[in-house]
Amino acid sequence: MKNKHYINGTWVSSATSETFSVLNPATEAIIAEIPAGNSVDINAAVNAARTAFDQGPWPRLSGAERAVYLRKMANIITRRLDELAKLEVLDNGKPYPEAKWDIEDTAATFEFYAGLAEELDNTSEQAIELAEPGFSSKAIKEPLGVAGAIIPWNFPMLMAAWKVAPALAAGCSIILKPSEITPLTAIALAEIADEAKLPAGVLNIVTGLGKDAGQALVEHADVDKLAFTGSIPTGSKIMATAAKDIKNISLELGGKSPFVIFEDSDIEKAVEWIMFGIFWNQGQVCSATSRVLVAEEIYPALLARLIEETKKITIGSGEQDGVLLGPLVNSDQYNKVLAAIERGVNDGATIATGGQRPPDLSVGYFLEPTILTGVDENSWVWNEEIFGPVVCIKPFQSENEAIQLANNSRFGLAAAVMSKDDERCERVARAFRAGIVWINCSQPTFVEAPWGGYKQSGIGRELGQWGLNNYLETKQITRFDSSDPWGWYIK
Repeated sequence: MKNKHYINGTWVSSATSETFSVLNPATEAIIAEIPAGNSVDINAAVNAARTAFDQGPWPRLSGAERAVYLRKMANIITRRLDELAKLEVLDNGKPYPEAKWDIEDTAATFEFYAGLAEELDNTSEQAIELAEPGFSSKAIKEPLGVAGAIIPWNFPMLMAAWKVAPALAAGCSIILKPSEITPLTAIALAEIADEAKLPAGVLNIVTGLGKDAGQALVEHADVDKLAFTGSIPTGSKIMATAAKDIKNISLELGGKSPFVIFEDSDIEKAVEWIMFGIFWNQGQVCSATSRVLVAEEIYPALLARLIEETKKITIGSGEQDGVLLGPLVNSDQYNKVLAAIERGVNDGATIATGGQRPPDLSVGYFLEPTILTGVDENSWVWNEEIFGPVVCIKPFQSENEAIQLANNSRFGLAAAVMSKDDERCERVARAFRAGIVWINCSQPTFVEAPWGGYKQSGIGRELGQWGLNNYLETKQITRFDSSDPWGWYIK
């Protein structure tokens, strides 16, 4: 593992000797000391990206030529899959099968955008039919420029791919600032780019704290586009800073997603999807369906089965076979989730199960999966993102009430509905004010489909063609075809 920044195609020492520690959340042990980059390092990375875009070959290659590099990166990721998944477990804490799935999705993301890069060769130019004679016009898509990407710690390598792969496919150069909590697979991504012989300056990776490296990247005048995934407060600050230079931005800022389960639903399937929707990745998922609304006719039976199955979840280090719930990512997140549970209880909620450290795990940031009942719809825990394995469950009486409760939120990232009635599912899905809606499931994510939210959950969409469009500009080119320069004007 390199202990340097990756700038302009080379491994570069940090401008200062300052470092930060990376911990294994299952053991609380330090596993790496990583360079704490600052504005000097960011400036070097932006300069490299600017030169690569303005003077280098990358944006001038055909889409098919760029696709070759993206596929090389996908193949290297696949070859190193086991190693990268184990690194993600050490860094983030998630169970190995989940980490392996993430790395497989990472490789698939690079492969998918290789295909879209190839398609650009045939779709980047469109003729425009004009009503005015004597002129011809066309719209062309061009790479946007230099992109700055700041990613979170919950899906470290996959979130990097969601931004890096479409940016490269479009022909942009990019600076990636990974979370200081989970930077290890981002460094590995630099190794992968280096092995794939990506042209110098096209991908630059600087590790560091948000207040130093992240802020410097957001403020840099030579960055044309900012892509951020994280919290609303940070996203709001980035948006305000970007407004000074009118930077292009895309923001994915989390949610408090509802899951509406109607009375005709299969209780066993509902319990399975509730658990997947909130306990996957320790509940540290922006789209987690953490507000579950259940028809009152089946509420008692469903709640009893949910409690029963939740108690069976195996908790432990993500490296251990059979573990389904690993530790929270660090002590700050662990304490925030515990404080949220306590606040919920103080506001009148009841802990149906969980809510504390497992008695047999004295080290590591482990927390029992938690179910809160009797939650008031105006309470903090019902309305705010906890980002942990905590689900609030509440009965409802009618479809209209369920929709009203589901939509009564400042968030609008995702929502889910379950029923055997297809027409009702479609009706409710369309009524949700959310960017992603699941019917009879929760959380499946596909690289081909758009990802993003309404309201304070963000701006723009990632993945699919929509993700590529984040990194493209549209230009109009109009040609005057008449021999008489004034004939079109003087009639």
